Amino acid sequence: MKLTFCGAAGTTTGSQHLLDVNGHRVLLDCGLYQGRRHEAFEINKHFPHFDPKSIDAVVLSHAHIDHSGNLPNLTRSGFDGNIYATFATRDLCQIMLADSARIQMHDIEWLNKKRVKSGEEPLEPLYDEMDAERCLRQFVNVGYDRPMLIAPGVSLRFIDAGHILGSAQVVLDIEDEDDGEKKRFLFSGDVGRGNNDILRDPVAVEDVDYVLMESTYGGREHELGTQADERIAEILRRALERKGKVIIPAFAVERTQQILYVLHQLFEEGSIPNVPVYVDSPLAVNATEIFRLHPECFNHEIYNFLFEKRDPFGFEGLTLVRSVSNSKALNRSKEQAIIISASGMCEAGRVLHHLKNEIENPKNTILFVGYCAQQTLGWKIREGHKKVRILGGEYAVNARVEIMDSFSGHADHSELLDYFNAMSGPKRKTWLVHGEEERSAVFRDALREVHKGEVSLGVLGETVEF
Repeated sequence: MKLTFCGAAGTTTGSQHLLDVNGHRVLLDCGLYQGRRHEAFEINKHFPHFDPKSIDAVVLSHAHIDHSGNLPNLTRSGFDGNIYATFATRDLCQIMLADSARIQMHDIEWLNKKRVKSGEEPLEPLYDEMDAERCLRQFVNVGYDRPMLIAPGVSLRFIDAGHILGSAQVVLDIEDEDDGEKKRFLFSGDVGRGNNDILRDPVAVEDVDYVLMESTYGGREHELGTQADERIAEILRRALERKGKVIIPAFAVERTQQILYVLHQLFEEGSIPNVPVYVDSPLAVNATEIFRLHPECFNHEIYNFLFEKRDPFGFEGLTLVRSVSNSKALNRSKEQAIIISASGMCEAGRVLHHLKNEIENPKNTILFVGYCAQQTLGWKIREGHKKVRILGGEYAVNARVEIMDSFSGHADHSELLDYFNAMSGPKRKTWLVHGEEERSAVFRDALREVHKGEVSLGVLGETVEF
């Protein structure tokens, strides 16, 4: 049995890991690499570590684009097998992959303008919306804790990862024909923090032999527990006292819904002043509707909310903005408001227009509630850059910048250790992926202090046998 690291090795984006077992090839995730446009396009366009036609099946841990976003390109390039995912993951992919296709079209237009000026041939997009729709026809939905045979001698089970709606740990029970052994292989996907406002806690997996594990926050602790209502209330009260707007760049899936739930609670308690709240992201609006369809993913409190006929993601004063005209009107508005808009890393979407209009006003506040990869616009603002480029122009960062990593959907260093320790079994070999190299190395060293099994970092393009 072989494992090849095809993406998200030494970085946090572009998750792809190839398992060769019993004469079949199973791809774990097929995510987009996200970064500088030209570099990202070249990385995503080709599959240098395998021929898409050679893949027999894909197992998808969750719907985030850095895990699912290159699936339409994979199917367009000749993969015709099943894509196994939870029910909620498939529903989210239906809107997220189409949205990703629209971003591909926009990005290729931007790249081609530069290429035409320099006399280069124009490029084709990675995929379009029709490719995204065709890709969805290959999805096979599997509920949590329901075993399914996906290849000879390979049985799949999804176990709740507590990261986003529908996120799963991938458990493969394998009868290895090479050596006759039975092995349990665990791919963590992205690990949630536990005690989430909306989702259930990650479930500890038993009797694990081999572990492929994320390490996004190796060596880093989040500043507060996941339920940090008083901290966000304090930030919002202070921001609203300055009579400005609060711009919250937030991922359309999970982070937006979590913020809405917290705001709902704070308004009900009277902890913050009543001001209009806008969700300005068609994707986030659609994702919020999908959340309501999947109570199987919710913790006890939210589950009861739903069955009491209450809406955890809706309240008086909330406006969901779908149309471009209403979004433009919101940009022109001078009223005090809280605006939640995608994308969370500020690399695309309507949040760019809000930042362009509001970032130079010292009365305003920009509140980050999630991870931003290196060199993204969000990362630059978080890191304290005095000036940033937005939609082709340069703008001074005069607005107050606040950061709340407690809303992160990723477990921090201590929580990753707790997750690993809760997992039973010999854990003979562990490979760390989905982390910047220095963070993965810190987490590797921490695991070696408490665990006797072999722990190493996944290296892009490397193949290991076990």
